[in-house]
Amino acid sequence: MKNKNFYVITLLTFACILGIVVSCDKEVELSESLTPLQPASLDEDAASWTSVDPSVITTDKIINIVENSTPKVFNPPADIASDAYKAELTAIKDAQSKLTKEQKDIIEYWSGGGVLRWNQILRGLVARFNLPPAPKADGTYPAPDAENPFADPNFPFANPPYAARAYSYVSAAQYEALKAAWHYIYQYNRPSPYETDPGIQSLMPETNLPSYPSSDAVLSGVSAEMLKLLFPAAVEEITMKAAEQRNAALWSGKASSSDIAAGLALGKSVAALFVTRARGDGMGAAIGNKALWQSLEDGAKAKGETPWISLETPKRPPMLPVFGKVKAWCMTPDQITAGRPLPPPLTSSAEMQKEVDEVKWYSDNLTRERLAIIHKWADGAGTYTPPGHWNDIAAEYIRDANYSEVRAARAFALLNMALHDAAVCCWETKFYYFNPRPSQMNASIKTGTGVPNFPAFTSGHSTFSGSGATVLSYLFPEATDYFEAEANEASASRLYAGIHYRSDVEVGLEQGKNVGGFTVAFAQTDGAD
Repeated sequence: MKNKNFYVITLLTFACILGIVVSCDKEVELSESLTPLQPASLDEDAASWTSVDPSVITTDKIINIVENSTPKVFNPPADIASDAYKAELTAIKDAQSKLTKEQKDIIEYWSGGGVLRWNQILRGLVARFNLPPAPKADGTYPAPDAENPFADPNFPFANPPYAARAYSYVSAAQYEALKAAWHYIYQYNRPSPYETDPGIQSLMPETNLPSYPSSDAVLSGVSAEMLKLLFPAAVEEITMKAAEQRNAALWSGKASSSDIAAGLALGKSVAALFVTRARGDGMGAAIGNKALWQSLEDGAKAKGETPWISLETPKRPPMLPVFGKVKAWCMTPDQITAGRPLPPPLTSSAEMQKEVDEVKWYSDNLTRERLAIIHKWADGAGTYTPPGHWNDIAAEYIRDANYSEVRAARAFALLNMALHDAAVCCWETKFYYFNPRPSQMNASIKTGTGVPNFPAFTSGHSTFSGSGATVLSYLFPEATDYFEAEANEASASRLYAGIHYRSDVEVGLEQGKNVGGFTVAFAQTDGAD
């Protein structure tokens, strides 16, 4: 079965928390091995593929920015016969003659594909920052502050909705930056240094992809800028990783210094457009305030329902109750509202009592097999979250498909756009109905994992998994049965754990599939197939 790295990641996370691995404070990446990337196709037409959000970015908009900015983002490349370019080639040969083991290791690290590596780094960052703030002495909880990211608590608290949004922004920005790079790469058609000068070794797989602007530098620029926005307390590590990628491209003979400079500038220009989108997408208001939190509880009581309450001591404010209003990628606000599931059973109804009794039965009859499933899909604090779990699953298929960098970026963008939209739709539903957790309805229910600090209906794991499986089944139809089985198992794990009712998981799974369908509909007409 795929996704074998999940257990390694979990063990490393607990090691970090316990202080066993002293380097955890400095490490932001996962170290999954990658085979050197030899793409099955270069996808020369990628620049023509449809943009994920034309209101933010199109290839034409990027061309306008590149060519009409003052000063220009970058200029056309110098001729390969020019003295200036020959000097760049000489510098590469000099660097290659002095490579240290550490530098060779860096080349090897990045030879498996920048998109896959940055996805690993992002999953590591999410796990590192997925720690809820501890209460203060007065019983209140401080909120992480983006303007003071090193304070206690660090910013961000990378909970599942935040993580889904982060995965989507990084992936979408990478995809658009690479599509723009493909436009110029094939416009200028400058060969890589190793093709130009026989004295330069090719220390990464040869692909015949033109080198100006450097696709590695584009990725380093766009990824670093997005990650610095999303994880400002990790700026130093992010910056170092981005520099490593650019150095690896130079030392390996893939790109010259001017290739890299142009790519870095292009990547940063694309990132700036996505940073603007992120600053205005509604995330800043998602935490709500005391008056809102109280109104949600009062509204449920006014309907004659038992409202959800935090089961933590002291009671913690609900997690991102306004995330349901954050801008989606493939759905409009009207589509989100129209797709909201019908209400769960009334809390005073016989149907609800039946569902509570079923959860109680699973609580009292927990088998070793079900416990293993609970642990496999727990994805709680200190992990890469459920969206990260689906990125982990996807990474192995993307790697094995030998996708070009731009096609790999598309795959992650589609997956993570769907996972983000699933978070928006699920959180909109959760806080619309404000349904209590099973152990709130029956305190004798013993849970097999931590009880999340937000309402029950619908299940986040189920919604994430339904959307993720739907998109991955579109991308890799030969593995549809596997993806659906994983989604069903992830969904069932929450019932086995005693933290969700059957209606939560079953309706959530369908909700996720519907959300994923919007992303698939976009993908089917984006010109990449």
